[in-house]
Parts: sequence; structure tokens; C-alpha cells
Amino acid sequence: MKRRSSNFVNPARIGIYAFLITAALFFLLPLYVMLVTSVKPMEEIRLGNIFALPLRITFEPWRSAWSGACTGASCEGIRGGFWNSVAITVPSTILPILIGAINGYALSFWKPRGASVLFAILMIGAFIPLQVMIYPLVRVLAAFGVFGSLPGIVLVHMIFAMPVMTLLFRNYYAAVPHELFQAARIDGGGFFRIFAHVMLPMSLPIIVVAAIMQVTGVWNDYILGLVFAGRDNAPMTVQLNNVINTTTGTRLYNVNMAATILTSLVPLAIYFISGRWFVRGIAAGAVKG
Repeated sequence: MKRRSSNFVNPARIGIYAFLITAALFFLLPLYVMLVTSVKPMEEIRLGNIFALPLRITFEPWRSAWSGACTGASCEGIRGGFWNSVAITVPSTILPILIGAINGYALSFWKPRGASVLFAILMIGAFIPLQVMIYPLVRVLAAFGVFGSLPGIVLVHMIFAMPVMTLLFRNYYAAVPHELFQAARIDGGGFFRIFAHVMLPMSLPIIVVAAIMQVTGVWNDYILGLVFAGRDNAPMTVQLNNVINTTTGTRLYNVNMAATILTSLVPLAIYFISGRWFVRGIAAGAVKG
């Protein structure tokens, strides 16, 4: 009994729990402040105690943030930005994953001439800051007439996602037994037939990892959406910035907090729903190779 008691109060165990609790509070405290402030009327917010629970709960700031807050000259909330973000995120997730899977499959099994050089170029692209490439991309997209359009912003997200997606799938497929590929080749399978019928069904764990990374990255993006999406396709993050920085009289902190939470709901939901799939995908080979 004494041994069990001494193990339970082990200083290392206490330190681990203290660190974990501190880290959790560090990340949860801002979320708590945003949530509490978003349901307070402005009279309570002006009292200055940001940690106090609301005396009177109101959801009017949420309604205003969604459909009534001003984002510049328009006062339609961030509702339009939500659907713009959906329209941008869906193709910007599906297409890079599909192309990255094909690239990783080709680099792992078919290894065309110059494959190592192509892979090195892709890896170099993964480490180039996106700010460096903004101006050249603006000129290129403008020359092709797609700057400020939905296809333009989707193309930009595809370009920046391609190195990471290729790396993920290449490392995942590198852990697949090569005998499986050789058996499919002996059975007469071609490039796309082996990919569709053998490799793709085995790729669910890494597809989930890639989808979580891409959805959260595209949804949370601000700078690319601001530069390339144009006014009619501005994503939710751009609309959020417009809500917070548009001041017509008193600054409505409850509306700002509600708009912030609404903007972050999709990444939060993906994390809580698919977090365990993400860990499984990483453990299944996302960082192997």
C-alpha cells in the first residue's frame, strides 16, 4: 500500500499533470473569454470584468454577427463569408489531395526519370515563404484573367498545398510493401488502375490526415484570401477582419467575439470530430519514410 501511495504522489507525475493543466488553461482561457463576452450585453462588458459570468445572457450579438454586422459599406454580417469559405475550401481540399496522392504514388512506385529532382523541387517549394511568391502569382493570375476570382484563389491554394500533400503521400506509400505493387503489375494493372483499385483504398488514414490539414489551413487563411479572392469571394476570415475593424460609433465587443467564434467553428468541429483519425493517420505512416 505504501508503495502504491508513493507512486501516486511521485514528483514527476505531479509535474506532468501541472504542466498539462497549465497548457490546457493557456489555450482554453481565451476561448472562455470569447464565449462569455459574446453572450453579455454591452452594459456588463463596460464594467470591465472580462472573466465574470454574464448576469443576463443574450444571443443578439450572435444574430448580429451572422447577418447584421457591418463589413465596410455592407451590413450583412459574416454569413456571405461563410459560404465563400465553403466554396473555396471544398475544391482546395479535394484537388490537392487527389493530385498529391497521384504524385506520391508515382514517386514511390513508378519513379520516372528525374523523379528525385522533381521531388527536391517540390520540397524546396514547401520551405519558400508564401509572402515571397504573392507578387509573382498576382502577375501570373492577372495575365491569365483569373485574379480576384474563385478559380484563382483555389489555384493558389493548390500551388501552396502541393509540396506538403506530395510529401505526405510519398512517405505513406513508401511504407507499403513493394511486393503488392509488383503483384498488381503482374496481373496486368496499369498506372491508374493500380492507383484506383489498390493504393487508394489503402490510403484512408493518410487521406484523413491530409484533409484535416488542408481544411483547417484553407479555412483559417487570411492573407491569400485577402489578396487573391477578390471582393465577391472574400472568405470568412477577411469578413471577420472587416467586422472588427469597421467602427461606426461604439465598438461592439460582444459582436466581435461572436463573429470570431463563428469563424472558428468549422476548424474546432473538425478537430473534435476527427482528432482521433488524425492521430491514427500519423501513426499509420504519415511521418514514415
